[in-house]
Parts: sequence; structure tokens; C-alpha cells
Amino acid sequence: MRNLKLIIVREYLARVRNKTFMIMTFLSPIIMVGMVILIAYLSSLNSDENKIIAVYDESDNAFFNEFKSDENISYLDYSDMSLEAAIDSVAKKEYYGLLFFPNSTDNQYLAKHTEFFANKAPGISFLSDIESKISTVLTEKELQRRGVNLNEINQAKTKVNLQIENFSGEETSKLSNYVKMFFGGAAGYLLMMFIIIYGNMVMRSVIEEKTNRIIEIIISSVKPMQLMVGKILGTSLAGITQFAIWIVFGSILLFVVTSIFGIDISNSSPVASTALDMGTQDEIGKLIIDIVHLPLGKIVFCFLIYFIGGYFLYSSLYAAIGAAVDSETDTQQFMLPIILPLMLGIYVGFFSVIDNPHGTISTIFSYIPLTSPVVMLMRIPFGVAWWEIVLSMAILICTIFLLIWVAAKIYRVGILMYGKKPSYKELYKWLRY
Repeated sequence: MRNLKLIIVREYLARVRNKTFMIMTFLSPIIMVGMVILIAYLSSLNSDENKIIAVYDESDNAFFNEFKSDENISYLDYSDMSLEAAIDSVAKKEYYGLLFFPNSTDNQYLAKHTEFFANKAPGISFLSDIESKISTVLTEKELQRRGVNLNEINQAKTKVNLQIENFSGEETSKLSNYVKMFFGGAAGYLLMMFIIIYGNMVMRSVIEEKTNRIIEIIISSVKPMQLMVGKILGTSLAGITQFAIWIVFGSILLFVVTSIFGIDISNSSPVASTALDMGTQDEIGKLIIDIVHLPLGKIVFCFLIYFIGGYFLYSSLYAAIGAAVDSETDTQQFMLPIILPLMLGIYVGFFSVIDNPHGTISTIFSYIPLTSPVVMLMRIPFGVAWWEIVLSMAILICTIFLLIWVAAKIYRVGILMYGKKPSYKELYKWLRY
């Protein structure tokens, strides 16, 4: 145990005293905060942009009067000139585009032959909004042509605001799934990034010591298993230290910058903007209640377990790969079996868990140890029984011990092997030594 402690301290201090480590520890939050501020600023510029739309209406302004200008779009009447002159004028003045309505009383003809002229392809949301307005106008004209009373139809329209409650009678927000998706997705993605970043750090450390022949001196004093586990623990502690500094320093920096420049980053958040669009203070209040009612204690506890378990699982493989090769270039042939399960877990999480968190695919992948740290973390905010979590953790822990034993076998032989690129067949032989 004394040797293991010395290795952990040595690895930890070697990481945190590294100039690159110290620079990136404080530079990364600055870059991330800068990106958040830039995105929020660009989003505000995009929302503040005023589009000028010229309308050429051949049907005596029957359509132009239906388009009302607002703070985002201004409509100008260009019907008093020829179509060619209108198009030329709009192009020279660099307006957003020109909307052309042909002269016809046939609504079906108008629906098919209304055109929008522009130098650049307009946005999808803009086109959907324009098409919706034109569709409404044409529908009303068709109803009037058939003698239907529009006032009676408008009075008969009823807006439905569906109230959502659980079986215990508590009201929930319509955006509760977005909140659960955010918490689960953030936890899974954070774990994946931590594994990739610091797993590679473990692998490079092993390769560096092996290349410098330092490992031959170290291995004479400690067991290969102790050396490998010490490297993993020391690097993980350095990573946790760096993450803690990122969170604290980044949060303080974000608060200070947004306060000084008066930038509202909430408008750039999809959940926040959707909540504001949906309307009322009552909906926002329900959203806050949903966040409070999330199983935060379970999420934090499981995050720590899966965070540590997932890191140990993959770091042992990274350490074994580092011991098996002589340079970082030679690691490429072994990286796919490591990266593939992580990417698969993320894709299953975002395309299966979000859609059906208790479906067969989501459940199966939350038990497979190579994907369970990511997939189960995404499932937990949606409500998962404790027995499922315990079973998933038990499988993960057993697999960790198995992989550490396998990795130690490869590590023990490979750490002293030089000048030969091992194959999978060669690694299998090392397991039998």
C-alpha cells in the first residue's frame, strides 16, 4: 500500500505541476465562457435583425394588407411597378427578398404559383411562417367563396391548454422532459469527455516512461498491478482537481462577465426560450417545481459511482494499450474498440433514451458495462428503479475487476517489450503468460 500511495502522489504532482496542465486549467474556462458569451451575443444579433420583404401583389393588394410589419420583419408594397423592375430594385437595395402573388381568383392556382425571389436561400422558420400566413389567407378566401361565415368559425375555435399531472395529483410542466434530457445528457457527455481526455493522459504517461526506459527502474521496486492502478488513480485525482477548478472559476467568470456587459444568456437556451414562448409565469413555476422534484440525490450519487467506475473501466484499457506499444502512433489500431462503445452509448442515449427511456434498447444498453455509465446516467432523471441501478452497478464493478486483471496481464508483459508492434493475436498470447 505504501508503494501504491507513493505512485499516486507522484503521478498527481507530475500532472498538476506540468505547465501545460496549469495553463489549460485556467485558459479552458476563459475559452468556454468566451464561447458562451459569443453565442449569446450572436443569437441576440440574429434575433434583432430586421428583414425587409417587398410584396408584389397583382390582385389589388388582397394579400399585402394581410402582412403586418413588426420588429423583425418589414413589408413594403412594390405593386406599383413592373415585376422585372421590382425584382431589380429589391436586388440593388439588398432586401431579404420579394414575395410575388399572381393575379388570380383561383385559390388552388395561387397556392401553387406564389413565389419568393431572393439571392440567398431563406431560413426554414421564415418560410414556414410565410407559408402559414398565406395558407390562412387562402383558406379564409375559400371559405368566404363557399358562403361560410368566418365570424362563427372564429368564435367556435377553442384553444386547448392540456394540464399534465402525475398519478399522485401533482402538476408538471410540459417542458419536464427537456429538463430531464438536459441533466441526463450533460452527465453522460461529461463522463465521456472525462474518459477520453484523462484516459489518453494515462496512455501517454505509460508510453513516455516506457520510451525513456524509466519504467525498467520503477518496475524493479513495485508490482505492475500497483504501478498501473497508481497511474490511473493519480491521473484521475488530477483530472478531478482540474474539473473542480473549471467549474468554480468558470462559474465566477461567467457571472462577472454577464453582469458587466449585461448579456442575458438565458435567451440562447432552448429550454428557456421554449418556456418563454409557451407563455406564462405559471408554466415557468411548474418548470422550477419539476427541477426541485428531480431525484437530485440519486443523480449525484449515481453520477459519482458511474463516473469513477466508467473511468476505471476505460483507463485500465488505455494503460494496457500504452504498455503494449512504443509510440502514440501505434495506438491507432487499438483505439476503435475503446471509442466505439463510448460513441455508441452517446448515440443510444440521445436517440433512444430520450425517446423511450424505459424501452428495450435503453434498458439493455444500461446493463452492458461498456455503455452503462453513459446510458444509465441519461435514464436516471426519467425515473429508474433502484434494483435496476444496483444490478447495472454490480455488472459494471465485476467487469472492472475483470478488465483490470486482463489489463494488468498485458501491462506486465508489454511494459518491457520494445521494437515490436503487437497484434491482437500477440496480446492474447500475453494473457496466457
